[in-house]
Amino acid sequence: MRFSAFRNTQSVNKQQGFTLIELVVVIVILGILAVTAAPKFIDLTSDAKASVVEAVRGSINSAADMAHAKALVAGETASTGAVSVAGSSIGLVYGWPDEDSIASLLVLEDMTEVSGSAGTFEHVDAVDGTKCRAIYDASGVTNAETRPSITSITSDPSGNAC
Repeated sequence: MRFSAFRNTQSVNKQQGFTLIELVVVIVILGILAVTAAPKFIDLTSDAKASVVEAVRGSINSAADMAHAKALVAGETASTGAVSVAGSSIGLVYGWPDEDSIASLLVLEDMTEVSGSAGTFEHVDAVDGTKCRAIYDASGVTNAETRPSITSITSDPSGNAC
């Protein structure tokens, strides 16, 4: 019996923990995962540009609503008209700002109006401006209740973002 007790104490002294090779393998696997996942989280510029475009779309919507409210109060709901906002004359189509006037209602820092295309605004740092735009279109307005189209483009059909 003494021999069996001696054998049990030796088996308790068995090595515990990880070997150096196991630790190195885990570190290498974590390194590979970090290299493949890091670019997804580091390059957020396209998401930031898309957020700016969406914010400008919201600003255009608010500016158009405020100008429309002022036009309704002033009784300017005919096919053409004008109201004064902050000292600027805003041209109206059935009480909604026209494409030429919407820019004067906005204060933009990261967006500029596309030359030759009134009511279209693109991000100043966009690689391809056609993918990073906010567009105001009053051409479909046929009465005071019909809203102008206010859209944003933050990616191309393939899903490539600003």
